[in-house]
Amino acid sequence: MGLLKPRVDHAWELTHQSRYVELTELLRGLVPTLENAVRSAPAERQADLFELLAITYQARSASLAKLGEPEAAWIAADRAISAAERAGNPLMMAAGAFRLNFVFLNARHFDQVEETARTAAEALWFLTDQGNVEAMSLWGGLTLQRVTAASQLNRADVAYEHLSRAREMAMRVGKGRNDYNTEFGPTNVALHEVAVAVEVGDAGHALRAGSAVDTSALSAERRARLVVDLARAHAQRRQVDEAVARLLEAENITPEQIRNHRVVRQLVSDLLTMQDLASNELRELAERVGS
Repeated sequence: MGLLKPRVDHAWELTHQSRYVELTELLRGLVPTLENAVRSAPAERQADLFELLAITYQARSASLAKLGEPEAAWIAADRAISAAERAGNPLMMAAGAFRLNFVFLNARHFDQVEETARTAAEALWFLTDQGNVEAMSLWGGLTLQRVTAASQLNRADVAYEHLSRAREMAMRVGKGRNDYNTEFGPTNVALHEVAVAVEVGDAGHALRAGSAVDTSALSAERRARLVVDLARAHAQRRQVDEAVARLLEAENITPEQIRNHRVVRQLVSDLLTMQDLASNELRELAERVGS
């Protein structure tokens, strides 16, 4: 147990940094080691090992979802939920649902995102109402997923309503936490405000809100996601050079994520059509992301 937990923690460090090659290598040995440890452990140690297994499968699901492997990501999220059930940990089960929803988001199953997030959030409400901060973070993360789903379905009023509720919860949770790897807090809510503004076509609000966000405490993955949304806002204003500069900034933060990102690939393709003669930077970026 003492040797396994640091390896599990490192898996999530690599996930948050979008260092997928290293993560894949780590998980290749870690997952079977944990599976074997669970099977051979005495009963009193199994719950702790199942929790570590659940966390590991969550990291696996998160990375596979980012790499455009929805079926494998779904399987990993399902195994995370099963391991959490075996551990008897309802918060870990909610964290598994949170990871599963990223699979649904990437597959554009937005109604399923809403249903899964709503159900899981309602199950957490008793603990949240009692002031359990970990439950509050999970509730907030699930509510931000509802924000994303609503904005993708062009339900701007619903998205902003969920965003307001998430902001209130984030003020209660405070800064500097990363419960169940949700990174939920005021800054993450601000990132979603930018994303919603982009989705509803309010590029001006997205750029203004984004310029006010301090992302220094966030993971590389979240920082890059904000920069991509700012690039999308510039593209909506047909500010090609500014959009390319933002994408290069995001690529510098998390190169593996940006070069495997469906939204980035589409954005670069769109930018290529906005200029009669694309810049060298844009053409080279297009080659790297496969546009």
